Amino acid sequence: MAKDASEFGVAIDIGTMNIVSARKNSAGKIVHTKIRNAFLDLPIDNKRMLRMSNTDYVELDGKLLVIGDKALDTANIFNREARRPMAQGIMASGEIDSQKVISLMMQKVLGDPKKEKEKCCYSVPAPSVDMQGSDITYHRLILGKILQELGYDPEPTNEALAVVFSECAKESFSALGISYGSGMTNVCLAYNAMSALEFSLGRGGDWIDNGAAKAVNTTAAKMCSIKEGGIDILNPKNRDEEAIGLFVQTLIDYTIDNFAKHFIKVKNDILISKPIPIIVSGGTSKAGGFLDKFKERFEFHRDKFPIKISEIRAAGDPLTAVATGLLMLSSMDDN
Repeated sequence: MAKDASEFGVAIDIGTMNIVSARKNSAGKIVHTKIRNAFLDLPIDNKRMLRMSNTDYVELDGKLLVIGDKALDTANIFNREARRPMAQGIMASGEIDSQKVISLMMQKVLGDPKKEKEKCCYSVPAPSVDMQGSDITYHRLILGKILQELGYDPEPTNEALAVVFSECAKESFSALGISYGSGMTNVCLAYNAMSALEFSLGRGGDWIDNGAAKAVNTTAAKMCSIKEGGIDILNPKNRDEEAIGLFVQTLIDYTIDNFAKHFIKVKNDILISKPIPIIVSGGTSKAGGFLDKFKERFEFHRDKFPIKISEIRAAGDPLTAVATGLLMLSSMDDN
């Protein structure tokens, strides 16, 4: 008997820049819902203006909160910076409203559970190898608590492993998955659907934007806009695009160097008998030329790379791959 759509569970990828959910509809098709992970707080007397402009908002603790993409548009009107509940891949410690806002946005993209305690797999980063004092435990527990309060049965999963689930069925879920997010980069070496090595790096899209901005004396917001606006890092048209390309290259080199370094810790515990692919994913990897630049830098470093690689390819949709992989896990029976 075919499963009802509600039996498949649901998934949510909670990233520094975007929150993406995945659920199968009644026809069995995967539907993704996305919201920008940002918000703007406004005084209560701005309610009329928001209504007139058809801007969705919520009232919280005597303030108006505009969430998602509209927060960025509204911030420009008021000449303010939108606030972000997360930084470097985890809950932002300095944002006192972050937990409440994250809950609102998660509820918005997930909707209500289709049944009592519907299973929900959610993304978490791997432990960081370069951010001293970074603790993913609190982040993981808080997100799990929020999902429970929303009526779901939460299950955390490493986001780079989810990329492998999404993209590598034909390789029996054996691959090196790399998720280039906004706040951090997550890496997972998986073999036959089991994680053999996973770690995160405290560099991602925000690191590129901030570094390039300092190099050319402009703002990170401008660099982010250029990066998301159709840039080709292999053929920069000006100094700004050249700076972004150089920082992308540095991030790729940093990823490859760290994998080679940390693979040493597990090389005696695993035997990979055949070449496996590298899957490049995450919103940051959507910059034009990113995959070709990765292939170029991999060839440059190939001699020190510790495992044999069959190919390097991009995820089918770098922005939704994590959520899709999480949904596959959520759909599996526990027995």
